[in-house]
Amino acid sequence: MARCEVCGNDYYASFEVHAGDAVHVFDSFECAITRMAPICEHCRCRIIGHGVESDGRYFCCAHCAKAEGATGIRDNVSVAAGM
Repeated sequence: MARCEVCGNDYYASFEVHAGDAVHVFDSFECAITRMAPICEHCRCRIIGHGVESDGRYFCCAHCAKAEGATGIRDNVSVAAGM
């Protein structure tokens, strides 16, 4: 068993996430997301999907990026849906 670095739970089904040179231990995806997912610079939600990056800043969607002044950003929903 290993102790989750976010909540401290010592859980038999804990897991490791290797990111760069670091190894993180979590007991749930919720804790992994809490520690590792970037935060949208506009609405402050955790970015769990692809998100949008503009000039080193991270946003959950094109709407939030545009609201913060990013240009040339668009969501690819119509492309992904084959429209």
